[in-house]
Amino acid sequence: MSIFEVTMLLCFGAAWPSSIYKSYISRTSKGKSGVFLVIVFTGYIAGILHKTFFNPDWVVLLYSLNALMVFLDILLYMRNSVLDRQLQS
Repeated sequence: MSIFEVTMLLCFGAAWPSSIYKSYISRTSKGKSGVFLVIVFTGYIAGILHKTFFNPDWVVLLYSLNALMVFLDILLYMRNSVLDRQLQS
């Protein structure tokens, strides 16, 4: 475990709730990038796998929590994309 890794995960993790809230309230995907969200999610999954197979410790919980929040933001992005399309038609 590295204090720098923990700090990074806590800082990134602190940002996701506001992103999720904005996605939920705005009901639009404008200003968001689905590709970016998937890339970040993939990075967290890679971190989880690394921690699981090569360096198991409790930090995997932070990776998992962050991945869960990004996944929720992805779901909201998908919902909002559908809502955007409905408004255009």
